Amino acid sequence: MSPTVRVGETSALVSNLVNQLVQRLAADDAPERLVVGLAGAPGSGKSTLAEQLVTELKAADIFAGLVAMDGFHLSNAVLDELGRRNRKGAPDTFDVDGYLTMLDRVRADGAPRVLIPVYRRDLHEAVAAGSIVSGPGVVVTEGNYLALETRGWGAARERIDLLIHIDVPEEVLVPRLINRHEDFGKNPLAAGHWVRTVDLPNARLIATSVHRCDEVWRDPEDEDESDVVNRADDADDADDDLE
Repeated sequence: MSPTVRVGETSALVSNLVNQLVQRLAADDAPERLVVGLAGAPGSGKSTLAEQLVTELKAADIFAGLVAMDGFHLSNAVLDELGRRNRKGAPDTFDVDGYLTMLDRVRADGAPRVLIPVYRRDLHEAVAAGSIVSGPGVVVTEGNYLALETRGWGAARERIDLLIHIDVPEEVLVPRLINRHEDFGKNPLAAGHWVRTVDLPNARLIATSVHRCDEVWRDPEDEDESDVVNRADDADDADDDLE
């Protein structure tokens, strides 16, 4: 079954989702916790969307906690030992089993209090016990590989009640990612190289698993921005033809 595609402003999509979750949790057969996943490529806006969702869930008094996949990054020391630091962010640079175990813990009967690791971008490292899942309600989890079928990630999907893929055109992702890497210290050349050799291959791998999601969300502003980039590229090509 293909995922449902929803196109609209993020704020409206989030509000509609929260209303649906309130109704679902009010049902007689509702679990103590629902796990809602946000998947997508690097730079697709998962973390920003997760923050918006958390804010509205808190306002509705149904927020239980946030579990970000980035909190399960292997340490830089381990990545160095394994020879994988030059592609940090790839599927095999995370503690997949740790992430799956954490999802099992937050889904356990009795809605136990669970301490969750978080990723500190200022340190470029994961930090233990950085947030808490507590009480009944909605647990939000976000990350690149929540729908991936291969490389050890396949079991994540069955632990997520509703999985949403955030769809952003590649033409929009690239400048976002370059700017992000520059903001965190890379020079423009290094930032562009990382995007081409690490981020884009990961994004294309993620795109192969969209069919495993329940919904696909698209922001019309991203589509408009993609059109602008494509028109600019076409103009550059035309200029080259005239030279």
